[in-house]
Amino acid sequence: MTRLKITETFVSIQGEADAVGWPTFFIRLTGCPLRCVYCDTQYSFYGGEWTTLEELLRVARGSGVRHVCVTGGEPLAQKSCLDLLTALCDAGFQVSLETSGALDVGPVDSRVSRVVDLKTPDSGELKRNRLENLEVLHERDQLKLVLGSRMDYEWARDLLRSRPQPLPCQVLFSPVWGQLEPRDLAEWILADRLDVRLQLQLHKVLWGNQPGK
Repeated sequence: MTRLKITETFVSIQGEADAVGWPTFFIRLTGCPLRCVYCDTQYSFYGGEWTTLEELLRVARGSGVRHVCVTGGEPLAQKSCLDLLTALCDAGFQVSLETSGALDVGPVDSRVSRVVDLKTPDSGELKRNRLENLEVLHERDQLKLVLGSRMDYEWARDLLRSRPQPLPCQVLFSPVWGQLEPRDLAEWILADRLDVRLQLQLHKVLWGNQPGK
């Protein structure tokens, strides 16, 4: 029997990435090997309850929505996450995965939209980046960079410019909530004519920094 340790499940408006705005069933797995300084889900590092894959599918089917987001913590830190993602796709859901990119995203089911959150200098976890993940991203995926300062922005900009070919997926630049003014980030992107998408966390605009939202 496949089991996963779960911090919470809930339905909310997706606030990030390409599925922003859609009513979404969130499955938050417990545990994360990273400790980003701006993390807003530290409560998912510990605790949680063991739940069977069958029970998660039952709850997902009863949620009344077709979009499912598997998040954390770092969901790929649990090996059974791969089984969960495939089972959700087989059940007909539109599935996305929010991952730090510190672990290999290659084995993830190809039907899943992988949102890879590459770590910038201000995160404190720059050394944990698995840059090989950039080479396996596809059009349905997204690369997300959470930026806390001008230094973070320049690091991300230079990383993109150093690549011989543009990434095939969308690149999302998101300001750290309450730390970097979105307007400043927008002006930097426009000044450099970067081919990236400015992203604000819609769920925080709507409800603030509340767990389960």
